[in-house]
Amino acid sequence: MARPTAATPRSTFACLWCGRSWTTRAPDDLEGFAQLCPDCLGKAGDNEFLRFRLRSALEARAAAAAPAPPSGPAAAGTVPVAPARAGATATDEMAAYYAARAAEYDDWYLRRGRYERGPIHDAAWNAELDAAGRWLDGLPIHGPVVELAAGTGWWSPLLAGKGELWMSDVNEEPLERARERLVAHGLRAHLHVRDAWAEPESPPAPAGALFAGFWLSHVERDRTGPFFELAARWLAPGGRVAIIDSLPDPHSGARDHPAPSDDRAVRRLDDGRELSIVKVYRRPGEIEAALAAAAFKEIAVTTTGRFFVLATATLG
Repeated sequence: MARPTAATPRSTFACLWCGRSWTTRAPDDLEGFAQLCPDCLGKAGDNEFLRFRLRSALEARAAAAAPAPPSGPAAAGTVPVAPARAGATATDEMAAYYAARAAEYDDWYLRRGRYERGPIHDAAWNAELDAAGRWLDGLPIHGPVVELAAGTGWWSPLLAGKGELWMSDVNEEPLERARERLVAHGLRAHLHVRDAWAEPESPPAPAGALFAGFWLSHVERDRTGPFFELAARWLAPGGRVAIIDSLPDPHSGARDHPAPSDDRAVRRLDDGRELSIVKVYRRPGEIEAALAAAAFKEIAVTTTGRFFVLATATLG
């Protein structure tokens, strides 16, 4: 799936890999497009994340140097999230949506802007989000830890504090923000642009733990079993899977989001663009049955009340 790679270069930035502060010498310096210091840029041959940043920076610099497209009535109007193409799948649409939403994704967690739902609902949300974090922190998780579909890395600092973290997302855009979050906490992790459905790699497999936050609800219902079977292939015997995901509360999403139906949801961005994505709400019993069928033991599935379902189990 084609994704936008062009970016506005930054003259000053904290390196997305090592956190070092850097100031570019010229507007077209590759470091500014990659947001990597020269030392880390020079290591791109040995690291998938750095290599991806380098490729994206080269493309962005070339795009910035290209002649501007014609303006006028033909160029006006709403810009699509991603170019339409023959054979595009629901997974492609969803990846395009979350790439475009990366800059505003944390508004959902923080109840900002369109996600503010009034003091009563927001107080309940914040209390349950805190409860979910305390639940995850209390699990006996040890490294190596795998985080699939990590997005902007809301949970990643907690996981990185428990063991060596290997985190991935199908989009590079949210991983930039995840890197900044980790650097702000003085933590590091292995970041990879990788589909959540890709087969496990060694390292980190066999892993001590696998975590997925708000990913299971983007898995089609008939693929629930295959996903937990994939999770099992990541883990060493006795390894733990942990899941945090959504319950179907009408005050969970943005004020202007239509109600989901038939395991699909229409999502809008701040600029008005919208896309249809997979959104499957599973009750605890359905998750328990799928975990048991995938040979997991010590299964515990609960909820925080209105907003979140929490699931954990160990590989038997």
